[in-house]
Amino acid sequence: MPSDFRTLLWLLKLGALLNAYLIASLLALATPDPHVVVPGLILLAVSAFRCLFPNRYLDNIVFHDNPLSSIFLTRVLATFSEVAYIYQFSHVIRVLNVEQVGWVNGLSWVMVVQVLISQGFVWNAILTKRLDRYLYEELGWLIIFAANTTASAFLYAAGDTPVGSLGLLRLSLLFGGVYLPWQVFHLRSLRAEARTQPPTGSVPRVRWREGLRDSIHRRNRRTGAKAWGGLIGLTWMVAYWASLIPLWVQHIASVVSVR
Repeated sequence: MPSDFRTLLWLLKLGALLNAYLIASLLALATPDPHVVVPGLILLAVSAFRCLFPNRYLDNIVFHDNPLSSIFLTRVLATFSEVAYIYQFSHVIRVLNVEQVGWVNGLSWVMVVQVLISQGFVWNAILTKRLDRYLYEELGWLIIFAANTTASAFLYAAGDTPVGSLGLLRLSLLFGGVYLPWQVFHLRSLRAEARTQPPTGSVPRVRWREGLRDSIHRRNRRTGAKAWGGLIGLTWMVAYWASLIPLWVQHIASVVSVR
């Protein structure tokens, strides 16, 4: 792995082109289902923006020292996109739950509630500069996709899902099989990083106004691999903004709309 991500961060901008193409494909749908298409458009638009102006909340790391790289701006956009695409995923579970099994629908709403809780933790982390809050946020994502994978596994095994929609369940199962172990390693990485921080009582408490001001105005331009989270950080950016998640969200919107 290179010690400097400068070239890779420039290449990440190609993800904006992919997202623009996917947006155009959704806008061209003949019978768009707003429950899946609108969340998809939100996610794709925000992902394109993040490919162009990448940043990392920890230590206010940015690639471009530009107001558009503001942590605050990115987090506002990301809040809408994360809630939107998890709602899309949860809606698909309810659509494919032909027999309307209660606990399966319940898991789909757990996903939505948990993503809202995770937004609270990440905003708290940004405003208070408490690294452990990011750990709780990421634990929430583990819960979200554990719920999505469990519900998908049940629906796939139930055998009453329309044949044309089985691919959506297979994708959820494949993603869960890869993401859940990866997220465990991610959580361990965050936990190790949190342990390097001074104990909470040994440093002055950051007031939320100070954290808010820093999130708007403070930008530390860095290209080193360590500043961007190393291989885990790079994998996360590419998969989330520039490849896997955008393609998956667009595919869901297209399949459900046609169905």
